[in-house]
Amino acid sequence: MVRKIEGPTRIPVPGGKLIDEHIGRVNSGDEAISIAHMVAPPGWSEPPQTPEFTEYTVVLKGTVLVEHAGGTTKVSAGESLVSEPGETVRYSTGPEGAEYVAVCLPAFSPDLARRD
Repeated sequence: MVRKIEGPTRIPVPGGKLIDEHIGRVNSGDEAISIAHMVAPPGWSEPPQTPEFTEYTVVLKGTVLVEHAGGTTKVSAGESLVSEPGETVRYSTGPEGAEYVAVCLPAFSPDLARRD
């Protein structure tokens, strides 16, 4: 069955980051996948998390910094990153902020993110 999604739902979060969920638990009722457009301001960061989902991040503008057990990975515009379930990661942005798309399998939920 084809379903048209008229637009995203803005997910409120602290710190000035904008999350527009196009597909996922909140906007479309999908639990298998979530697809969200993110805009994070310069110097933004979030607490570490050890999610129970795979997260695919595609950076459109700026830089996303991802701290993990192996160090910090800088992901710039045009680059992508995959983080696996059970891996502790902490996302932040560089001095120019970032715009990116996040795809989570299964769909993102605060319980599955397991934030510190």
